[in-house]
Amino acid sequence: MKKVTAISAGRRQGKRVNVFLDGKFAFSLEAEVAVKEGLQVGQELSEGDIEALTRSDLFHRCLGAAIHYLGYRPRSEAELRERLHRRGFDGDKVEATLAKLREQGLVNDLAFAQFWKDNRQSFSPRSQWLTRSELRRKGVADDIIDQVVDAVDDDNSAYRAALSKARGLPLSDYQSFRRRLGEYLRRRGFGYGVISHVVERVWQEQGERV
Repeated sequence: MKKVTAISAGRRQGKRVNVFLDGKFAFSLEAEVAVKEGLQVGQELSEGDIEALTRSDLFHRCLGAAIHYLGYRPRSEAELRERLHRRGFDGDKVEATLAKLREQGLVNDLAFAQFWKDNRQSFSPRSQWLTRSELRRKGVADDIIDQVVDAVDDDNSAYRAALSKARGLPLSDYQSFRRRLGEYLRRRGFGYGVISHVVERVWQEQGERV
């Protein structure tokens, strides 16, 4: 058994603490972990106790990294898993962290897929096909993608995308207008049939406003 002889603030004030056993520095912990585990000066720790504290600290750090990453935007479970592995956390800690986040409702692939689809449709409309492709790259399962993306109307999405792009195109040459707008819509994942009638519709509407 070893006795805790001092607990001092680490370099990151308020975030981590240094733990001294029998007068010598032994390890550091997240301050929150030290409080949660009831660590205090005078306490005696076995090797098993020290290992348990270290495991708890690693889990807390992994959870903190995941929450920080989620702060930028919602993420799929696969995105989080990949990022945490790249940060050097081992598989057990990563899976425990993901389980905790699922329990708290902070990671949910159905909600993420809905967010992604809605965001794309609101700010950068694209086809069902391209939206599916993006979600697959994010690691979302096909059954979840189907639930979310089947509601996307390619005609409507292509029309809204085309309207936005057409405002910056000259109307003096139909062939140039058709080519440039068609290429733009192809990059958004739309097929020939959708592109053809949407380009014609937008050309006519823009021409009426001239």
